[in-house]
Amino acid sequence: MAKQIWVDADACPVVIKEMLFRAAVRTSTTVTLVANQYLKTPPSPFIQKLQVPKGFDIADNEIVKRVTEGDLVITGDIPLADEVIEKKCTALNTRGELLTKENIKSRLNIRDFMDTMRASGVQTQGPPPLSQADKQNFANQLDTWITRNTKG
Repeated sequence: MAKQIWVDADACPVVIKEMLFRAAVRTSTTVTLVANQYLKTPPSPFIQKLQVPKGFDIADNEIVKRVTEGDLVITGDIPLADEVIEKKCTALNTRGELLTKENIKSRLNIRDFMDTMRASGVQTQGPPPLSQADKQNFANQLDTWITRNTKG
């Protein structure tokens, strides 16, 4: 079975989706966007979208259910990344960082710590906007995965 790319699309930046669309068409790699809202995508047999009902973790659960070993999952959601890593998939965030068995537990701990801080009333800042370096890192990691995992 051909490896494919799954996108946790509700929070995925437009610029990242556009990179994925171009890569899908250029390399004939299936990219499936999963979201709980309507998504506009360019017409291509390699670009699919799956709209799921609104609700906590419904899109994440659908991705976990559908991925197969070796697939690539694009997400900023640390618990989702952890689940797909357990299924022997590759997890990549939109800043181009690979999430792996070696670093995911520390990421989960940081996430939980920040949740605790916010719950106690501490104001925390969201992530900064994507930088040009983030976009380049993402493009490089995407190209590396495609080169290793698709025929072409």
